[in-house]
Amino acid sequence: MLLSVFFFALKDTPLWLMPVVTAAVIDVVVAGGPLGELWLWVGIAVLALLQNYPNHVLWTRLFMGAVRRIGADLRNGLAARLQALSIGFHSRANSAVVQTKVVRDAENVEVMLQQTAHPLLSATMVAVGAVTMTALAVPAFLPVYALAIPVAVVLRAWLQRRSVERNERFRREVEHFSARVGEMATLLPITRAHGLERTAVDRVASGAESVRVAGFELDMLNGRFASVSWVSLQLLGVGCLALAGWASIAGFLPVTAGEVVLLSSYFALLTNSANQVLGLLPIIARGAESVRSIGEVMQEPDLERNEGKRRVDAVAGRISLEDVGFAYDATETPALHGVSLDIRPGETIAFVGSSGSGKSTLLNLVLGFLRPTSGRILLDGADMEELDLRSVRRFVSVVPQDSVLFEGTIRENVAYGLRGVDDERIRSALRAANAADVVAAQPQGWDTIVGERGARLSGGQRQRLSIARALVRDPRILLLDEPTSALDPQAEAEVGAALRRLMAGRTTLVVAHRLSTIRSADRIAVLERGRIVEVGSHDQLLASGGRYAELHATQAG
Repeated sequence: MLLSVFFFALKDTPLWLMPVVTAAVIDVVVAGGPLGELWLWVGIAVLALLQNYPNHVLWTRLFMGAVRRIGADLRNGLAARLQALSIGFHSRANSAVVQTKVVRDAENVEVMLQQTAHPLLSATMVAVGAVTMTALAVPAFLPVYALAIPVAVVLRAWLQRRSVERNERFRREVEHFSARVGEMATLLPITRAHGLERTAVDRVASGAESVRVAGFELDMLNGRFASVSWVSLQLLGVGCLALAGWASIAGFLPVTAGEVVLLSSYFALLTNSANQVLGLLPIIARGAESVRSIGEVMQEPDLERNEGKRRVDAVAGRISLEDVGFAYDATETPALHGVSLDIRPGETIAFVGSSGSGKSTLLNLVLGFLRPTSGRILLDGADMEELDLRSVRRFVSVVPQDSVLFEGTIRENVAYGLRGVDDERIRSALRAANAADVVAAQPQGWDTIVGERGARLSGGQRQRLSIARALVRDPRILLLDEPTSALDPQAEAEVGAALRRLMAGRTTLVVAHRLSTIRSADRIAVLERGRIVEVGSHDQLLASGGRYAELHATQAG
């Protein structure tokens, strides 16, 4: 960036040098020669102009290379920060708004640098050149140049007060509109099924209208400011020309005709530069607002903190919950309280209960997405608060209710995040997950693109690929969050067989609504209102006639 400024200073030499050449040529003409001096100044002008090309290319290469790197670093930094932020942050944040920050705000910062650097540097070079050459030629005229400073300062202060508020409002409206568009895309099947297309369009149109109004108000503010600043500075330029002419005619200062042109040209350059800089203020304000927007993510304190904690190189799979409690908000009723359970390595524990009883919260606590607000969770005897959870999760696999696939090939989805995985290991995982037939049925086998979120596959096929993804990692701990609840009976049977192979020999925690899928669990823990009210095998809990028996009877009809 610093080197680019050096080449900029060289390439912009003609801006402040040409008025000197013009003044010298006029004085040579008025004096009637000599002719050799005329050609000398012409040669200086030609050389100054020709050097612009190579130095401009060097400026562009260095400066734009730096700007593009800044944009990439901002996006990469945001991505890294989003990965470090807690799941609690992501549950609060709207994904469309986050996407707007990564895409639009980073681009605004790039645009700000691209559009403002050249005029700002040019104005600086012109100011330095004009003041220096005037000081050498007519130093008594320097105070006149200073008149432009208070005018520019007053205009800047006038815009600043209004610009910050309106830029922030416009940015918030764009983020809100992005959220509306994201909702529309997500709810499209529901909207179409209920014939609510007009309602969806109206919701988006309302957001678009808010963006239009906020953007138009900002445009009007910028337009008024641009006109006021231009008129003010042009009037100053006319005044400077008149003053220089009067000083020369009246003999108030020893100013030649060429120097009148020199002074007038420099003041015109200065006022035009000041006007250019003032015209950049809306762009700078928009870029500054985007910097603030990016800062909301980069300075968000809700991080999952792993630095400095003990790394885990091997996991046996023993999990102990000791009087664990958790509340999503300090003012709310705890989602879990007083939960104690010891899970042995290789044991399968199923969690059942009514909606809102705390089953998914418990899984998120074991996974480290949430931290207990009371009690503690031990992994192989070590408090998980003291462990680097990133290293722990290398030994954990999760199969959620809705399997998440990205728009890539089947092979890429199964081997996601793993390097150097051989084909046989992937084939073995696909076979164990009952997904070999899914691959065989595709036109390009496992090189078939599955579509966004796996849209080209059925729910059962997606779930079996999700199981294959878990199997290929050979985890020690397995978390299953209602993995068959969204499947039809045939798909459930196929996925269930794959899950049994996946669970063999691994510590497994299962959340299930369908009790028929967890009969083979070593133990079943029944949760109600955030507490474990029963623990035992399927047969034991049925025989005891408690809450599990009630749930089983209800599902059995």
